[in-house]
Amino acid sequence: MQFKSVNYTGLRPGVKLIVTGAVHGNETAGTKGILRVMEQIDSGALTVAAGSVTFVPITNPLAYQLGQRAGDRNLNRNLFPNENPQDFEDHIANWLCPLLAQHEVLLDLHSFNAQSEPFVMVGPRNNGGLLQPFEHAQKERALARVLGVRRFVDGWLATYGAGVKRRAKGGDGLDLELQLRYGVGTTEFMRSTGGYALTLECGQHADPQAPEVAYRAIMNTLAHLGVIDAPAPEPIPLDQMEALSMVEVHDKLHDDDRFVKTWASFDPVKAGDQIGVRADGSPVHAEFDGRILFPDTNAKANHEWYYMTRPNPDFERYE
Repeated sequence: MQFKSVNYTGLRPGVKLIVTGAVHGNETAGTKGILRVMEQIDSGALTVAAGSVTFVPITNPLAYQLGQRAGDRNLNRNLFPNENPQDFEDHIANWLCPLLAQHEVLLDLHSFNAQSEPFVMVGPRNNGGLLQPFEHAQKERALARVLGVRRFVDGWLATYGAGVKRRAKGGDGLDLELQLRYGVGTTEFMRSTGGYALTLECGQHADPQAPEVAYRAIMNTLAHLGVIDAPAPEPIPLDQMEALSMVEVHDKLHDDDRFVKTWASFDPVKAGDQIGVRADGSPVHAEFDGRILFPDTNAKANHEWYYMTRPNPDFERYE
């Protein structure tokens, strides 16, 4: 196993962008989109004019070779350098984290299991808090609006952190700080270095349109940031957007907790709709109108089972 990144630098000063694919090995739309853009640059059909772009077509080569989500563990959790690497993903982190820190903007390309439309995960509003201090919300959300998708989701780390704190109060004996670190992936690490970052979920893994979504997002990003000389892409109008905030995570309390149907991300639910059944037979109902996100049938007890989102009418508010 070895790690590969390819950098193209223009003659004029500008933004330092990094684009990653196959952080999860079975999510290859980003890899295909990246290789398509690299081929255009290498052939002379496309020129990097200002700043630089670094492409990482295959971020996790072990998982990619195996054709599965992870090698030894999920690379997109607990992504920090480790002086005493315990698994293959730790070795990736020791290479990837310093590489991310050399850049200002990250576009991380993923895909997902169930059939649904592409969406982008964005970071927090500008804040000086302890969980995820940030000061580039305006730039990040402006970039999100030119990727070519209409659905935007924020609130990941705050919602994940609330679940962690709740579990810690339950006395599971796990260290709170270590659990919070587990929520840090590529974009969270990038923001911790002073940059900004987006995760684009390009569609279902096998959807033949997913690589096209990835390619279009890369090209729009290059144009938006001025890395290539091309017309600036038009942002999606606000009235065509669906902006959602992750606001609540529900855990499995027992391995035998189950859903009442096969849920997919962004399925709508109304307050009072039954979502699942606990092992003791008690029903689990939606507490408000919203959309379900990341339902995990195979979750273990005391782990995330599903998230709930609400509409976010304040997407354009940065502070």
